[in-house]
Amino acid sequence: MIRGDLLIRGTGSVVAGPCNRSDRPVEGSILVTPALTPKLYDALMVARAVVCSAGGRTGHMQSICRAKGIPVLRVDPADLGRVAGEVTLDLARESVVVGAVTDRGVLPDPPVAAPDLLGSACAVIADLRDVESLNASGGRVESFFLREEFLCLAAGLRPIDALRGGHSVKGYGRAVAEQLRAYVEALLPGQRLILRLLDLRSDDAAHITEWATVPREPNPDMGLHGTRWLLRSDTYPAALHVMLATLRARLGPDADRVHLAAPFLTDAEEYARLRPHLGLPAGTPLAAFIETPAAVHATPAICAAGADELFVGTKDLAQFYLAADRSNHLVAESYRTRHPAVVDGLRRVVDAAHEAGTPVRVFALGTDLDYYLDRLPTPSGYMMCVSELRRLLVPDRLAAA
Repeated sequence: MIRGDLLIRGTGSVVAGPCNRSDRPVEGSILVTPALTPKLYDALMVARAVVCSAGGRTGHMQSICRAKGIPVLRVDPADLGRVAGEVTLDLARESVVVGAVTDRGVLPDPPVAAPDLLGSACAVIADLRDVESLNASGGRVESFFLREEFLCLAAGLRPIDALRGGHSVKGYGRAVAEQLRAYVEALLPGQRLILRLLDLRSDDAAHITEWATVPREPNPDMGLHGTRWLLRSDTYPAALHVMLATLRARLGPDADRVHLAAPFLTDAEEYARLRPHLGLPAGTPLAAFIETPAAVHATPAICAAGADELFVGTKDLAQFYLAADRSNHLVAESYRTRHPAVVDGLRRVVDAAHEAGTPVRVFALGTDLDYYLDRLPTPSGYMMCVSELRRLLVPDRLAAA
């Protein structure tokens, strides 16, 4: 038995299958890798579980796993080579066994809050199947939140390559629009889709870029990405215009069900500059994503600058408040989404949004939801990964399954 740390719980207590150490998709396999990267997306989507030797609970690829309900177990790097052949993940014991497990144990259920306490619930999704599965299960949410880079991974698009100029810029805009059209067509009446505009960190971009040069950065999380990058890009606005025009041509008035969100903001000046830089048509909603301490303190000014709504990125906010890399398991004990400083920052954003009359939605891990419900003023709604939301919204059906 190889002991580990369970990063993502998944939906069962035991998962078995053959190991896959490649980036090729192997249906029903256990993906074994030193670290999850965007290059492994296709292999991840057909895997039953992941065994890795690095990474935290809230890294970018781990967020996809949480949305899809794919369990992730981290083991010591010295033990990763022993995970081979047919293996079984005993998630209740946070371990992996080569071969079969006879005593399966029971994975304890996380705390379950009452669904009506979620407010205007927003599901954080990884791909179109998340929209379809949640709506089909009877779990009703007001909105779905999608990162543009996750859309690119699911569709096999290479945005940095495409945005380097020429006809590929328009092609990228059309390709994104065609993907979004399918999402909108899967929505139920009254639902909408929030697209977080492209926020591709250089380390992730390097894994999915074929020929464009991606500068190496010593600290990509604090580097040139998010709104900083959007404001410097001469070609992204053109791609966005094509995307919006194509959506309007394909969907008519239903194109208004796609709302945009500005990622990784620092202050109100960045937000105010972004709308004219992108050349957004009047009336196009542009939300602000609050995930840095500076943005927390600038929340009143960001609301005054015209933000249609706020989304609070708790995972990054904890990382920056506590100076603890959320993808680095060596500082996992310091990365605490319930730290008093983090909770105080969340409270400040919600209070400022209420004062301005701006809708605000707070991201919560399933294990943190009850804690936040007890300690935060009530936001407009909570954002959660779709697999965790499904446990809250349709627990009886899951139990029957």
